[in-house]
Amino acid sequence: MPLDESFTGRVYPPQTSYEVSREKIREFADAIGDANPAYRDPEAARAAGHPDVIAPPTFITIVNLAAINAIVTDPELGLDYSRMVHGDQQFTYSRPVRVGDRLLLTTHIDKIMTRAGNDFINLRAEIADGDGEHIATTRAQLVVRGEDA
Repeated sequence: MPLDESFTGRVYPPQTSYEVSREKIREFADAIGDANPAYRDPEAARAAGHPDVIAPPTFITIVNLAAINAIVTDPELGLDYSRMVHGDQQFTYSRPVRVGDRLLLTTHIDKIMTRAGNDFINLRAEIADGDGEHIATTRAQLVVRGEDA
């Protein structure tokens, strides 16, 4: 069953916030094997021009994935999760995520289309801190393989 194209243009406001801590940044940096001292040491981060420890660029995947999953599991959308693959992911930053940020995501369905029997859904998340300052924009394209694929 094709995706419901009427979902194009829907906006999902923040449902929760995510508090960024030194420990979460360290755990993420360890998990991806990145030894950059700016991800662990406040002095190293300040020497690099940041007010405190910063997170690796892909750290926001933690909160972005939860927002994407809330959309794709909506039964009205008609997405068969077992047939979904991740087609593309982009991150555009206004500034790095840093210790103390309270991340808020507003997620958008920018486009739904069908090509060669496969459905494509383009999602965008605008990520801001608790004061409303823009931190990053993420874009993801998900592909739902057709029945014959």
